[in-house]
Amino acid sequence: MTTTPAAQPKIAVRGVGKRFGDFTALGEVDLDLVANEFVTIVGPSGCGKSTLLNILAGLEEPTSGEALVDGVPVDGPSPERGVIFQQYALFPWLTVRANVEFGLRTARVPKQERRRRVDHYLELVGLSAFADKLPKTLSGGMKQRCAIARAYAADPAILLMDEPFGAVDALTRVRLQEQLLETWSQERRTVLFITHDVDEAVFLANRVVVMASGPGRIQEIVDVDLPYPRTEQVRLSPEFTALRNRVWGAVYHQGPPPASR
Repeated sequence: MTTTPAAQPKIAVRGVGKRFGDFTALGEVDLDLVANEFVTIVGPSGCGKSTLLNILAGLEEPTSGEALVDGVPVDGPSPERGVIFQQYALFPWLTVRANVEFGLRTARVPKQERRRRVDHYLELVGLSAFADKLPKTLSGGMKQRCAIARAYAADPAILLMDEPFGAVDALTRVRLQEQLLETWSQERRTVLFITHDVDEAVFLANRVVVMASGPGRIQEIVDVDLPYPRTEQVRLSPEFTALRNRVWGAVYHQGPPPASR
């Protein structure tokens, strides 16, 4: 079922622009996400995808416009916005359990509650048997699942994911996509997920945002009216193929930027 943005969005991007010196990375982007929606962003390198995510994460300030969460301007990082990057960013000297628990310790969550949350999310991502292992013993896909469990354990309302599966092989990537959707279906969060992979963008999302460069802007938003759970049968369906082709067309046959007003 396609999600239509409501009057009160969970995330609201209003005329957000970002310049780095003479370079315009983003030019007046507008976008709404409703609570529990899964939105992917796809586009060529240099179109401002990561810049937009960093602004929403509070890691960058916009040059113009504003980003809001529940109507409140983003003015820095917050525990309510979990961020997952392509690099796993695990502490190599800590076990899987200790990595997932790290943010909870920092937030002074009581020990019993920490253990309950860590056990729950390790089971959810299939890492219970590896709780006492160090990251160096894990595969790339397992490390990323650990990073996802750590983000979920902090109980954020929003997950911001920047190419989280970009460093793993194709088969592992497909399995991680399915695992992420299974986790999302059980532990609903508002998710903004950046990718270069058109198939991944369509497979995961309620909506696909296609961005273009020169400057970074939204070219098109494609509703993905495919059923959940997303299975291999969905991936092989004519409906999926049609949506993938539409998004491919929007990404690779982009027109020039709109004329200045």
